[in-house]
Amino acid sequence: MAAAEPYTVALADDVHAYVQPDGGWCLNNAGFVVDGTTTLLVDTAATERRTRALAAAVAATGAAAPRFVVNTHHHGDHTYGNGHFAPSATIVSHTDCRREALASGHNLPLVWPGIDYGDIRIQGADLTYTGRTTMHVGGIDAEIIHPGVAHTVGDSVVWLPHRRVLFAGDLVFQGGTPFLLMGSLSGSLRALDVLRDLGAETVVPGHGAITDPSEFDRTERYLRFVAEVAQENHAAGRTPLQAAQATDLGEFAQWRESERLVANLHRAYAELDGRPEGAPLDLLPAFHDMAVMNGGEMVASHA
Repeated sequence: MAAAEPYTVALADDVHAYVQPDGGWCLNNAGFVVDGTTTLLVDTAATERRTRALAAAVAATGAAAPRFVVNTHHHGDHTYGNGHFAPSATIVSHTDCRREALASGHNLPLVWPGIDYGDIRIQGADLTYTGRTTMHVGGIDAEIIHPGVAHTVGDSVVWLPHRRVLFAGDLVFQGGTPFLLMGSLSGSLRALDVLRDLGAETVVPGHGAITDPSEFDRTERYLRFVAEVAQENHAAGRTPLQAAQATDLGEFAQWRESERLVANLHRAYAELDGRPEGAPLDLLPAFHDMAVMNGGEMVASHA
């Protein structure tokens, strides 16, 4: 079944969110901040077609073409459209996001070869930072914050204190299951405290409908649930797949991408084994196990 059409939400006169339902694999959100002739875009999209639709949605509001594009992390659904906006826009990311984007290249077809990605030119950031920085969009301050290793090693969130709006990237999946395979379980828990301390009123997740800070509590409950499952099953000598197959998801069973539990257990097991947060893992076993959890078929992308 085809996904619903993307839509734009005006969160304020100068802040918009761009939502791609249903927020499943490769259907990410974006957003943009506008002041006069300056536009800052938060994230792009996974395909040329979807990136062009995003650019058209920005233009439809009367905003100027983006002068800046901030990547919240390196995954292709958030970065593959960078080349569409470069070189007229400056691409901004955490240093590790740039490194991972360039190292990963055009790798989504390895998982989803049947998608028409169109003309994708991998474009790393032109400007990078490490801890936090502030971008000035006309008179608007947009704080770009690295919350630590969480969803990935190079995450960023975009905080707009003048509107109390937070673009949380994939630290938040509204109605969807968090995904920690390339990041850290313990780091994700710490990152939630960073987000809480900002005092946001509106939260634009990386995937799913616009939400509010209550989503941080739901996310934390899931992460602590994963930690408990990992500790019990790791001590018992069960594999991540055995653990996931034996686990009742309870309140989280209705979230999209429930098969991500097994990938998250791969990361949690690595941390229990003493591996550093964000240390590279062999992704193939985790994706194989997700396919097993998905009834023996690779999880679907609707990009």
